[in-house]
Amino acid sequence: MKTLSISSRILKEIFRDKKTLAMIFIVPIIVMALMSYVFKSYNNTDINIGTVNVSQQVETNLTKVKNVNIKEYKSEKDAENALHDNHIDSFIVYKNNDYKMVHANIDASKTSMTKAALSSALTQSSIKNMSAALAKVSPVKQTQPKIHLSNEYKYGSNKTNFFDKMMPTLMAFFVFFFVFLTSGMALLKERTSGTLDRLLATPVKRSEIIFGYSLSYGLMAVFQTVLIVLFTIKVLNIEVVGSIWLILLTTFLLSLVAIAAGLLLSTFVKSEFQLMQFIPLVVIPQIFFSGLIPLDSLDTWAKVLSFIFPIKYASEAISNVMMRGFTFTGIGIDLVVIILFIVVLTSVNIIGLKRYRKV
Repeated sequence: MKTLSISSRILKEIFRDKKTLAMIFIVPIIVMALMSYVFKSYNNTDINIGTVNVSQQVETNLTKVKNVNIKEYKSEKDAENALHDNHIDSFIVYKNNDYKMVHANIDASKTSMTKAALSSALTQSSIKNMSAALAKVSPVKQTQPKIHLSNEYKYGSNKTNFFDKMMPTLMAFFVFFFVFLTSGMALLKERTSGTLDRLLATPVKRSEIIFGYSLSYGLMAVFQTVLIVLFTIKVLNIEVVGSIWLILLTTFLLSLVAIAAGLLLSTFVKSEFQLMQFIPLVVIPQIFFSGLIPLDSLDTWAKVLSFIFPIKYASEAISNVMMRGFTFTGIGIDLVVIILFIVVLTSVNIIGLKRYRKV
């Protein structure tokens, strides 16, 4: 009952604090919508490619590639000057049966797009040449089947962009960050105002205090989780292959980790300024090991270090459910690890409050 009383009091304070409500519900939605717009717009960025001595057939195929603009140059020197003056992003030179690409490489994504565009153009050109050769040697030209290229997508469609891949990780990160921030500020405010000292002077148990805070912010996290997931799916039109309920469960468990982490940090700092100073230490590493940077590309020591960050497990679980259709069995290990984080951090919180109880 004492836990419920504490939780009820905290919920009333939260609903009276409009800034906290905005931090939990409105800010994540605005940031995610803005990032969606930016990344989707960036995905449609045009690239300008110069060509020198490239066959008309290859140039024609290049122009058919979406967002590719072609400019012909008489010599490699002219193309070099255009690249230097930022008129083109890359140029292609054909000489002695060899294609050479030169990239400004100021934007690595444009470099990758140029490579993909030339590869596609050369493939189409080869197919056309093979078809023409077959047509010449065939006695009955009319019976030659046309060659068609088709694409099959296990997830999404031809409109799927880089933001879709980032979305599971961003969902996990925003849930963790904003819940961590608000829960940490809450207990710190209780301490600095003297409310926690008065509460600890009563017979109420330390565990009841921690459970009370966790319950109140856990209920807020439920609404936040539902709001973020539904906004992601319905408004941002992100496809979900697996079960939405598993995504909700994973993000909710992660929010409980964030609550426990926020409460733990708030018991060791003396002011809100100190709490903000710890955010780079606690939150920023979560970004590096969340999956935004592929873990396979990291060194061995970095891969090992990633196992101590809860957001890694949540991000992997959400990605596997959302994009690969994993069931509860497939993400069971990730969920168990997240629950272990909750148990450990909550236990440390209960022990940590002992330093504020005056005997």
